[in-house]
Amino acid sequence: MTDSTQQPSEATKMPTDTGAVRLAKVYAQAIVEAADRKHCRADVLAELGSIVRDVLRKVPAATAVFASPRVTPEEKGAMIDKICGGKVLPTTLHSLHVLARHGRLGMLSEVVSAAELLADELDGRRQAIFTTAVPLEKQEQDRIVAETGKALNASLAPTFIVNPAVLGGLVVRVEDTVYDHSVATSLARLGDRLKQRSIHEIQYRRDRLGTA
Repeated sequence: MTDSTQQPSEATKMPTDTGAVRLAKVYAQAIVEAADRKHCRADVLAELGSIVRDVLRKVPAATAVFASPRVTPEEKGAMIDKICGGKVLPTTLHSLHVLARHGRLGMLSEVVSAAELLADELDGRRQAIFTTAVPLEKQEQDRIVAETGKALNASLAPTFIVNPAVLGGLVVRVEDTVYDHSVATSLARLGDRLKQRSIHEIQYRRDRLGTA
């Protein structure tokens, strides 16, 4: 899905430690398989992702407790029940308790990233990062994703990032794919449109300042 906050998704933030990556993938696969058996994969991943983004990122104390070896699995389990009990699916709650029992709750973010990547792979989606010079409305995001997907003949899992330093207006990275000339040309046209919009916005600000 398109990230309307225009920040890197969890899927783009995998750890660099190869051992941690492998371990995260093991737990991620177990979670995805358990959710698939209950036909609730999308909901479980959405709930786990929300815990990472809306709880752990905003409550550093919770992150510290999840990762602390001084806090027992039982205490972490009680904290999970307090935060999530009755608010998430049983499969989501069970996944959190499994991580707590095995002392892996501190790597929940990495596990969620791995699970989202696995889900995209199973659904035939390719990770795509769109970096634009200016923020885009959802309609513009959808159009760019559709045109890029058509050019690549692929289904994409997009993440949008804003970076004013992008000279061409648009930079697209789809995994490690090397694009052929036709795709590059198509993306260049999209970039030109965004670059022109950026120029117009800069000129508009200058005109306003001049008037003031």
